[in-house]
Amino acid sequence: MDWTVSFAPALPWAVIIGLSAVGVFVIALMIYSRTRGLLLRVIALALLLAALFNPSLRNEVREPLTDIAVAIIDRSLSQENGDRVSRTNAAEAAIKEAVSRLGNTELRTVEVTSGISSEDDGTRAFAALNRALAEIPPERFAGAIMVTDGQIHDAPADLANRNIGGPVHGLLTGTKSESDRKVVIDKAPRFGIIGKEQIITFHVEEANGPGQPVDATVNVGRDDPIVVSVSPGQSVDVTVPVDHGGQNIVEIAVPPLDGEISTQNNRAVTVVEGVRDRLRVLLVSGEPHPGERSWRNLLKADASVDLVHFTILRPPEKQDGTPTKELALIAFPTRELFIDKLDEFDLVIFDRYRQQSVLPSVYMANIARYVQDGGAMLIASGPDLASENGLFYTPLSDIIAAAPTGHVLEGGFKPKLTAAGRKHPVTSTLPGSAGEEPTWGRWFRLVETEALSGDTIMSGLEDKPLLVLSRTGKGRVAQMLSDQGWLWARGFEGGGPQTELLRRIAHWLMKEPDLEEEALTGAQSGKSLIIERRTMAEKVEPVAVTQPSGKTVSVVLKEVSPGRWRGDMPVTEAGLHRLGDGTLDAVAAAGSADAREMSNLVSTPAILAPVAAVTGGAVQWLEDGMPQLVKVQPGRQFSGSGWLGLRANGAHRVLAVTEIPLFASLLSLGALLLAFCAMWYREGR
Repeated sequence: MDWTVSFAPALPWAVIIGLSAVGVFVIALMIYSRTRGLLLRVIALALLLAALFNPSLRNEVREPLTDIAVAIIDRSLSQENGDRVSRTNAAEAAIKEAVSRLGNTELRTVEVTSGISSEDDGTRAFAALNRALAEIPPERFAGAIMVTDGQIHDAPADLANRNIGGPVHGLLTGTKSESDRKVVIDKAPRFGIIGKEQIITFHVEEANGPGQPVDATVNVGRDDPIVVSVSPGQSVDVTVPVDHGGQNIVEIAVPPLDGEISTQNNRAVTVVEGVRDRLRVLLVSGEPHPGERSWRNLLKADASVDLVHFTILRPPEKQDGTPTKELALIAFPTRELFIDKLDEFDLVIFDRYRQQSVLPSVYMANIARYVQDGGAMLIASGPDLASENGLFYTPLSDIIAAAPTGHVLEGGFKPKLTAAGRKHPVTSTLPGSAGEEPTWGRWFRLVETEALSGDTIMSGLEDKPLLVLSRTGKGRVAQMLSDQGWLWARGFEGGGPQTELLRRIAHWLMKEPDLEEEALTGAQSGKSLIIERRTMAEKVEPVAVTQPSGKTVSVVLKEVSPGRWRGDMPVTEAGLHRLGDGTLDAVAAAGSADAREMSNLVSTPAILAPVAAVTGGAVQWLEDGMPQLVKVQPGRQFSGSGWLGLRANGAHRVLAVTEIPLFASLLSLGALLLAFCAMWYREGR
């Protein structure tokens, strides 16, 4: 209960104050003139003014409201180093116990995590505090205590406008003598041209280290890593090769310091995407047909393709003695293209070509050698392949996987994926291929062949091979055994994915990593390493994952779609993880799910100290002992040696009010009349 005096003036305050001033002035004159009955006049004036003020006694029945304190518990990735987890748990328990002993105080605990989702980049302690404050009335907020290593990534820059409204304290879970060494990549290219070199700039940082030069190991996925001597704080350039298309993973590692807080940031990984400068294509067309334009349009539409295209119009049966050099408007450099500079091309395409005197057997033999040494060739066939002067009856027969029988099948059919085609990346996700019956239009001609090697991934009439992909030596060969693909481009019966199919075939021939039918890859997703195996086989072996520390973990894969197997494992170490299943080997870059968390691991009061200073709080080290929590009245100091203060707000809720007027009763009126009568009586004597 709480008794107070309140006023309900009968007249405006200005009038009452004016009357009071006049009354005081009159009393002063009476004092000066020594008027008789002065005391009675003063009493009458006082009672009159009291009646005008209309005072009353007010009694409130109050219910005290608890003060609310907030504990922000840092559970981010950087807190998992050293003894920080145990210190954090002990501090949280001590805070809860201390608050329970304070009385009239409530504690709300909020945990801060990192690395779980894309939004959790770093320790967002103040975002968590703001969410808690949004649910707390400002008059009840007692203060906040952050149990953290000090590495907070959302500390407010404009403290004056934050209006937190209470002290913010920090309890640091680390130690003052922590040491750490880390690799920081200053500059790294995102892309690089295959066969060229790129420069990566990095430096090494040390906290409480000796400051001596160290040997940094730069691993570019080969058995012979590059070793560079680096002085802490000094940037170093290292040249790395871009050996292949797709991801070229570069890992930079330094040896650990004695007793350092963590070795997770002793490694840094960057990925350089290998791309081709320009794709050089040699397109040789024989008899003109509607599909020839499709090839040309596809290749010319890509600005990164350098196309050399020529068409041989003279049929082989037309022999009239005209010299070969006079058969074209300009002298065609056949020797230069097919002998001297053939190796400069990335892909050779024969489109309905028959052997002719323009390209003698020696040229064909050189093309076969070019493929065996790592080149790529695509044969788009029509009836020409079935004829006696087709390409199979040239030195190219050594690298052709599907041998013609001499027959050409006529009739409508829809190209279908074979069992191998549903596994092969070139056709497995081809638009329109899902289900038993594809949704694309029909073709009407197919060269009958017998597949001698390679993978038949599409079939046509009578389930004969339509698209065959094969490897020969270091190179690759693709055979399209129909010249009817242009029907898809024209939209016949709804058309089909001709452009996408041709693009995928060309990229497979160029050894695009995403289209390899036999591939082992690994990629980090959140806190897991996802391992994927693509294969044409019916089963796969478990994958052995060698972690940066040398520890090996076996991961069993499960089939998720035809030809695609997948497994996962938690990421517990940062750096290169080496994968192998006895057939294929690969490397995967993995590390902290939140790189920002691992950029600085040494505990520091520097980030939290400005906030604590503005709000009246303090930052203390838990290694010095758990400070005592006390309640402090507003306006006083909230911290000291060995203690932290929470604000005692005194907030309450009014349950009932009793009000007793002092000059609104007959007794009060009688007293006022008695005073006036006494004054008149004295005046009349």
